[in-house]
Amino acid sequence: MSAGCHEAPGTAATLPDAQRIALVGAPNSGKTSVFNALTGLRAKTGNYPGVTVSRHVGTARTGHHRHLVEDLPGTYSLEPISPDEQITVDVLDGRFEGTDRPDALLVVVDATTLRRSLGLVAQVLTRGLPTCAVVTFTDELALRQGRLDVDALAQALGVPVLPVIGHRGVGIARLREQLTSWRTWSAPVVAPPTEPGEQDAWVESVLAFAAYRPPERHRITQRVDAVLLHPLWGTAVFLAVMVLFFQTVFTLAAPLQDGVESLFAWLSGQVDAHVGSPWLSGLLGDALIGGVGGVLVFVPQIVLLFLLLALLEGVGYLARAAFLMDRVMARFGLEGRAFVALLSSFACAIPGIMATRTLPSAKDRLATMMAAPLMTCSARLPVYVLLIGLLVEPSADVGPFGAQGLVMFGLYLLGAVSAVLAAWVFKRLGDRRGRPVPFFMELPPYRLPAPRAVLVAMWSSARAFLRKCSTVIVATSLLLWLLLNLPLHTDAQLRAAGVDPTDSVAVSAYTVDHGYAADLGRLVAPVYDPLGFDWRINVGVLSAQAARETFVATLGQVAAAEDPEQPERALAAMTYSDGEHAGEPVFTAPTVAALLVYFVYALQCMATVAVLRRETGTWRWPTIAFGYLTALAWLMAYLARSVTVLLGG
Repeated sequence: MSAGCHEAPGTAATLPDAQRIALVGAPNSGKTSVFNALTGLRAKTGNYPGVTVSRHVGTARTGHHRHLVEDLPGTYSLEPISPDEQITVDVLDGRFEGTDRPDALLVVVDATTLRRSLGLVAQVLTRGLPTCAVVTFTDELALRQGRLDVDALAQALGVPVLPVIGHRGVGIARLREQLTSWRTWSAPVVAPPTEPGEQDAWVESVLAFAAYRPPERHRITQRVDAVLLHPLWGTAVFLAVMVLFFQTVFTLAAPLQDGVESLFAWLSGQVDAHVGSPWLSGLLGDALIGGVGGVLVFVPQIVLLFLLLALLEGVGYLARAAFLMDRVMARFGLEGRAFVALLSSFACAIPGIMATRTLPSAKDRLATMMAAPLMTCSARLPVYVLLIGLLVEPSADVGPFGAQGLVMFGLYLLGAVSAVLAAWVFKRLGDRRGRPVPFFMELPPYRLPAPRAVLVAMWSSARAFLRKCSTVIVATSLLLWLLLNLPLHTDAQLRAAGVDPTDSVAVSAYTVDHGYAADLGRLVAPVYDPLGFDWRINVGVLSAQAARETFVATLGQVAAAEDPEQPERALAAMTYSDGEHAGEPVFTAPTVAALLVYFVYALQCMATVAVLRRETGTWRWPTIAFGYLTALAWLMAYLARSVTVLLGG
């Protein structure tokens, strides 16, 4: 078996001689794990519904046979109520973007919830396509004293049935072999009934023939859920988990971050010592090492963040968090599916916006999409870590907790609360009479997450961050370096300005303070002066429109130009170079507070804007999102600065 490339969601691969095999199944049934095992790809798996919201396409080969495998969005029924479920139905009926019907189907059923899964199986079998049932979680069924005769189930359904444990690869070899004979798969003599009452009777007869005994309730899960799903204690535990989450991100990542900083400091020293050309030295030392390296030092926090998220998801806790928040969302006229979409925005707003396809209501989808950018994504993390380090001493504590971690938790909480409020406002403006659709979510038993799945999830997210560093941030850093270092100044001009041309540090600082970037920063100063920003911060804020991390890269370049040996010290000691505050420190508590709050609210990601345009089908809503979030960011930053000044900051 070999794997093909991961196709863009919703696109079909061009393999003329390959048979199309579609994977159909309920959310959280192990469908994507089976897809990954068959194709060797790494599509995201999750322990809550809404992870697969578009088609994922991969190639599986067995000997000389080649199969195009499609992982369709999870659905409980072929009577769609949301866009992602409609995709599944359209693919099966040959109505999706002009594609034909699949050649065969693999319907994935969870052995621990077989009774519910058979309703979907019945609907799939009525489509008349060659079908094979793939039964997952048979190991968990046996562990919880359940029983299923797989051979008898195959006889009752009239189609091949194979037990598979996707994340362990058990049964995958047999399944691949089964794919080679899809043309000869058996089919039921009589299709299952479609009338609800008759279909229920059919399900019961299949269960009886297969000697199915449902699993006993998971005792540990039952006891733990009595606390975690409690309206009061569950909320308290959720807040405690989040506090510990950010304490861990700060505490464990600090030594690793120091090591990365030391590495880039050494690289900068090597550039200064061995590169004779001032321009090349500046390009390598300031633009790449000072700029991009200033972002890469936060890789330990990014990796640890995604590792902890993968663990919480794999063990089953995030599904509980979504269920718990359903009560909160209901008070704002939304449902738990909206929280699942917002939860998906925790790492990046783009999958969160795409996850709104699981929402049946178009008004709910729009309201959630307009709120998703407020959820704190990983791109904000380097900015938060940098600014919190300027605001709070690493040794500061609040009781048993580190003050830096508590500030980080507060920023994430502020973003989440603001997102819910924004969704409520857009919901109220768009649909005052809409009725919420019942929210159905399966709460899986607590499981020890598979190490490979956790590492894959962590690496996939970290790789996306590194890819951004090697593309968008590199390009932006190079452009900023040119803007910071042009125009060139002659020795005569430098002497006239009182700068010694032989003092490279003084020349660099003067050049940066009189470059095109400085002109741009001073041009927008009237907008940001009330927030306490100087021209260097203004340039960083403007550059962050491409990607938030470039704010760190911008300040890294400026600091490296002013003090190549200790850029961190230069940043902390930075003062206003002109104006009424000339000579005063830039990064005072009010200014840092305003910056932090500004980044909580501002929409500074063009990729997110593009996805909003694609999902809404118009530029109207991305324009509204950009406008209201930019205005809200300025107002809230001004409020934060004013409050901090009143408190004596």
